Amino acid sequence: MISTSRTNTSDNHSLTDDGIDSALFHSTVGRVCVLCLLVPIPIFAIIGNLFIIAAFARFQSLRTPTNYFIVSLAVADLLVAVLVMPFSLVRSVDRWHFGQCFCRAHLFLDVTFCTTSIFNLTCVALDRYIAVCDPLHYPTRMSPRRVAVMLLLCWILPLVFSSLCVSFGMYTQSPHAAIRNSTLPENQTCLATFKVPYAFATSAISFFIPVGIMLFAYGKIFKAAQRQARWIHAIDHHTGQLQTNHTSMRTDSSGQVHAHVDRCSLKKKEWKAVKALGLIMGVILFCWLPFFSVNIIHPLKGYGLSPLLLEASMWLGYANSSLNPFLYGLFNKNYSHVFGAMLDWGILGRQIRAGLNSSPFGRLAHTVVTLETISR
Repeated sequence: MISTSRTNTSDNHSLTDDGIDSALFHSTVGRVCVLCLLVPIPIFAIIGNLFIIAAFARFQSLRTPTNYFIVSLAVADLLVAVLVMPFSLVRSVDRWHFGQCFCRAHLFLDVTFCTTSIFNLTCVALDRYIAVCDPLHYPTRMSPRRVAVMLLLCWILPLVFSSLCVSFGMYTQSPHAAIRNSTLPENQTCLATFKVPYAFATSAISFFIPVGIMLFAYGKIFKAAQRQARWIHAIDHHTGQLQTNHTSMRTDSSGQVHAHVDRCSLKKKEWKAVKALGLIMGVILFCWLPFFSVNIIHPLKGYGLSPLLLEASMWLGYANSSLNPFLYGLFNKNYSHVFGAMLDWGILGRQIRAGLNSSPFGRLAHTVVTLETISR
C-alpha cells in the first residue's frame, strides 16, 4: 500500500535482499511456495466480498445503515483484491513488469482502496456505538442522508489523500538506500518511497486515528451493553424474589437455582461479547499494525529495511480484505441466514427465503441492544 519499498533485488525475484533470502527465493520451489501462500488471499477476498454484495443486492430487508457500511467495505475490499493484489502478487513472486507509469497508478489504487476499507471499518464501529449507547436517537443520527454523507466521505477523502501522497509525497527517483541492493534497472522496480512527513501522515490518517476511534467506540459499546445486561438481570432477579414470597421453601430453593443459572447465562453473554469485540479489533491490529509500524520505521532507517519484511507486512494488510467478509458477514446471524437462502439449501433455504421476503429482517436490531446483539 503506502510507503512500502517494493524493492526488486535480483533478476529472478523481488521478495529477497541478498544472502539467505536470495538463496531461499531464487529457486522455482521457493517461488511456488510463496505463490501458494499468497494466492488464497485474493481468492478468498473475491469470493467472500462477492457474497456480501450479492446478499445485500438480493434481499431488501438487509438494507439497514449498518449493512450499507458493510457492503461499502465489501466493495472496497473487492477492488483491492481485483485491481491491486494481482499486480502486487506478480511483483512479490517475480518482479515488476508493468512500467513506471502503471506503477504510480498501482500505488494510487493501493492507497485509495486500502484507506477506504479502514474508513468503512471505522464507520461500522461508529454506527454500532450510536446504536448501543444512544438507541433512542439512532434513527435521527443515522438517517439515510447522514449515512450517504459518511459513505461519500469514506470514498472521497481517501481518493484526495492518495492523490496528494502519490503526487507530492513520493520521491520522483528512489533514494539510493532503497535500491542499493537491486540489480534491476529502475523500470523493472516499483518502489513506493515516501518522504518522512508523508510517511507519518499516511500512517496516522489511514490507520492510527481510525483505530483510535474504533477502540473508543468498541470500548464504550462493551461497557454500555454490560450495564444493560446487568440491569435486565437485576429486574429478573427482583421479579423472582417477589414470586418466592408466595411459595413454599421448595419453590424458594428452585428460585435460587434459577437465579444461579441466570448469573451463569449472563457471564456467558459477557464472555461472548468480549470475544466478539476482541476478535474485531484483534484482526484489524494483527493485519495492519505491522505494516503501518514498518511504514514509519522504514524512512527513519534510511529505507534500508529488508524487502522480505516489507512484503510480508504488506500482505498481512491485504489479508484483512479477505477476513472482513467472514468477520462482518458470515459471523453475523442475518447474513448467515441469507447465505443459506441464496444457496437454496432445500426446504430450509426456501423457508428462510420466504421469511426474509415477508419480514423486516434486521431492522429491529437496534431497538433492543444486548450483549447477544453485539456478538452476532
